Amino acid sequence: QVQLVESGGGLVQAGGSQRLSCVSTKFISSFNRMGWYRQAPGKQRELVADITDGDRTNYADAVKGRFTISRDNVKNMVYLYMDSLKPEDTAVYYCYVNDDFHTYWGQGTQVTVSS
Repeated sequence: QVQLVESGGGLVQAGGSQRLSCVSTKFISSFNRMGWYRQAPGKQRELVADITDGDRTNYADAVKGRFTISRDNVKNMVYLYMDSLKPEDTAVYYCYVNDDFHTYWGQGTQVTVSS
């Protein structure tokens, strides 16, 4: 069973930056895709960014140019660097990884952006 643990959430002012981290109990090199979703109150969970095992990245239009996803195969970690944060970025952010058979989720970390 894979466990994912996120960290780095918290309160930040609009215009600020924050980095989220996600550590996996399994080698992330074994997954074909990993990334971040978020869910704001009253809204559906939405994809923020993901990265493939070939290092191709994909971003939601709302975060393009402001967020950067990266990974460290040695540390088994996935990162989301968020810059120029806006109040509408406020949400619970979830890390995920998937292989050919399963998708695994972290427990989520709250990011709150104050105006």
